[in-house]
Amino acid sequence: MKKNFQLILGLLTGIVFGFLLQKGGVTEYNVLIGQLLLKDFTVIKIIITAIITGMIGIYYLKSKGKVKLHPKPGSPASVIIGGLLFGIGFGLLGYCPGTVAGAVGQGKLDALFGGVIGIILGAGFFSYIYPSVKIIFIDKGKFKKLTFPELFKIKAWKLVITFSIILFLVLVWIEIEGF
Repeated sequence: MKKNFQLILGLLTGIVFGFLLQKGGVTEYNVLIGQLLLKDFTVIKIIITAIITGMIGIYYLKSKGKVKLHPKPGSPASVIIGGLLFGIGFGLLGYCPGTVAGAVGQGKLDALFGGVIGIILGAGFFSYIYPSVKIIFIDKGKFKKLTFPELFKIKAWKLVITFSIILFLVLVWIEIEGF
């Protein structure tokens, strides 16, 4: 029963997330490409707002014992390869995985055929080559499984509040400058 509740909650959260992306305008190709060209900063404003909200929400729930953090290790190669693949897909199609889902929900065929099919094919290809690249690239120079509070040896709420204020000030600056 708990597993079903989590799945339903995840689905509902995803629907709300997609709705908010659409309402924020970031399921529009021109807005996303405008961000990549540094002409339209709608996307970064929404990302920063989501980071602040998510960070406060997750650490609040963690402080109440409602969630546990499960940091995953990374490596320089996995970050570089993943970033390049993400960037190439984003640049070619004009959508990231979250915005492609929102665009599909709006009925955009380019997002459905280019995005969803691309994600499925890319995930399938990666799962096929993963055993080979894991040994060669992904396992080399792994980062430790750390959260930022652990990394900086600071209480989580001090970091959350400080980082939230800094990000909020960045949002204010973007608005003042008219980006």
